[in-house]
Amino acid sequence: MTSAYIIANVQVNNPEQYEEYKKWSSAAMLAHGAELCVRGGHCEVLEGDWTPERVVVLKFPTFEAAKTFHASPEYDKARKAREGIAIMRMIVVEGV
Repeated sequence: MTSAYIIANVQVNNPEQYEEYKKWSSAAMLAHGAELCVRGGHCEVLEGDWTPERVVVLKFPTFEAAKTFHASPEYDKARKAREGIAIMRMIVVEGV
């Protein structure tokens, strides 16, 4: 079985309201067995012209589990809480 990772770069425009998103996204992660690997924290570009802001990395047991999390009603609550307060760039990638 191959694991999968959701990797997100988030531009937060309203940190206070973003806390509501974090509450709902944490509940969705718990409900879907996501392993939180990175959530914010210091980051530094080593190569290239990427300018990440808030990086989040979640580990899932499978690619399909990651997609199920993203499409879930639990995560939809988080997505709605994030509307208008942050710009999300998110991918899912197969692991090893």
